[in-house]
Amino acid sequence: MAASFEDNSTGQPKDDALKSTAPARTEPEEDNDNDDDDSQEEDDDEEEEEEDDDEDEQPPLTRQARMQSDRAKMEALFRRLSTERVPVRVHDVLIKGNAKTKDSLIEAEVEALKTATTVQELLQAAGIANARLQRLEIFDSVNITLDSGPPELPGTANVVVEVVEAKNPLSGDFGIFSKPEARSWSLEGSVKLKNLFGYGDLWDGSLAYGWDQTSEISAGLSLPRFKGLMTPLMARISLLSQDWSKFSSYKERALGFSLGLLSSRNHDLSYNLSWRTLSDPSQISSRTVRRQLGHGLLSTLKYTFKVDRRNSPLRPTQGYAFVSTSQLGGLVPDYRSLRFLRQEFDLRYAFPLGLLNAALNFGISSGVVFPWGNGFLNRPSYLPERFFLGGNSSPVCTLGGPTSILGFKSRGLGPAEPRRQVGENSTTESADASSEMDFLGGDFAVTGFADLSFDIPLKVFRDAGIHGHAFACTGSLTSLTENSYREFSLTKFKESFRHSAGFGIIVPTKLFRMEVNYCYILKKHEHDRGKTGVQFSFSSPL
Repeated sequence: MAASFEDNSTGQPKDDALKSTAPARTEPEEDNDNDDDDSQEEDDDEEEEEEDDDEDEQPPLTRQARMQSDRAKMEALFRRLSTERVPVRVHDVLIKGNAKTKDSLIEAEVEALKTATTVQELLQAAGIANARLQRLEIFDSVNITLDSGPPELPGTANVVVEVVEAKNPLSGDFGIFSKPEARSWSLEGSVKLKNLFGYGDLWDGSLAYGWDQTSEISAGLSLPRFKGLMTPLMARISLLSQDWSKFSSYKERALGFSLGLLSSRNHDLSYNLSWRTLSDPSQISSRTVRRQLGHGLLSTLKYTFKVDRRNSPLRPTQGYAFVSTSQLGGLVPDYRSLRFLRQEFDLRYAFPLGLLNAALNFGISSGVVFPWGNGFLNRPSYLPERFFLGGNSSPVCTLGGPTSILGFKSRGLGPAEPRRQVGENSTTESADASSEMDFLGGDFAVTGFADLSFDIPLKVFRDAGIHGHAFACTGSLTSLTENSYREFSLTKFKESFRHSAGFGIIVPTKLFRMEVNYCYILKKHEHDRGKTGVQFSFSSPL
């Protein structure tokens, strides 16, 4: 960002300076005659003419002299800005370079510039406006210049906003990700079309295909400033298919529509409407799963409050983060509408240790889901909305609620129920009893972790961002619905926790983020799917 302000608070004019250095004249003595006076006056006139000629013949300033003069003026301006508040008023905002983008969109993003009353406020507002325009993702570059206003209006400034629109409005990316704990791979890709109608509109389509687990296709539209609205407008339609047969003996398919109602730095409010179908092609699901098979209408209002003051979402070394997510389901007056309340909390804190760039991260998260309506105490919670723990995803990078406990497989702990035995399976005993169980999730979940990250004392590793860490995880999953809350006690809740610890190495790249961890299971229950040993995890680098 460039700033240009004229500073007229310099010294005396050149004429005055020259006059002040002229030789002093003495008063003529009284006994001088008139001829001497006339001669003296003629001499003075000649000297003044010679001085004027010398002044007119002064050579122009060299380039170096001009640079030194400009530098002196800028230093004087910066000293003034640092010592006092310089009043200013924005006279005009000029927009250049937007051949396609509407002026109203840019004006809405730089509106705060017009309310600045001092140069300091104007500079700060210009920086914020620049960042907001860049965040629209429709410009290759943004330059905001502050210049002096018209000469007849002292104390004013003009703001020039110059943008370079994206040469190629079409962009796309794709990647391949692995979930070793689920023995699955997924291919994910997306295509974006930017600023099609000049309103900063962003059209995108995405496809995610997972071998033997999850597939999703979706399309969405985002409008940052539609018809003067202060919040972005987002809409999305999606078709989702998830296969949980290995873990809970059911498949899920959902056709949904979501609408973003409010989106800001700390707040997010959205409405979701979807038609879900749960099925069991294998016909071996447990009794609890079979009771929930069929169709359901999901109509939810979701509110998220988020504060993230960490210096990095991937390897935080200082700061804190907090997320609260509230969800209300059952807003449609239909007997197939799923009615439930869901609440999640997640708190993180990181502080540096001062050696080898080491930092200690703590995190605790919890969540509860409960049905509402007539007879809700005797009714079960909706199976896909329950909490499931396990998996090898890094607890440091995932922020939003109870998720993973390193060392346990995905959906590998918590309440479980035997599957129905069919044919020869009813007469043979499986070598792994947990494989014959359906994990049902829980209504109340609590997880916590501590993670110590540190640089490896080799320059080649430090330059590549490769670092080590040691961790400890714990978590509990409990059922509260269908009168199970009556059996809840602090003693049983304490005994329900599982624990794991270990150490590993993290390798970040531009394409993926890889973790190689050795996990040791400290405590698990009979049917839990947890194993001591080396585990790999690949995730997105963002």
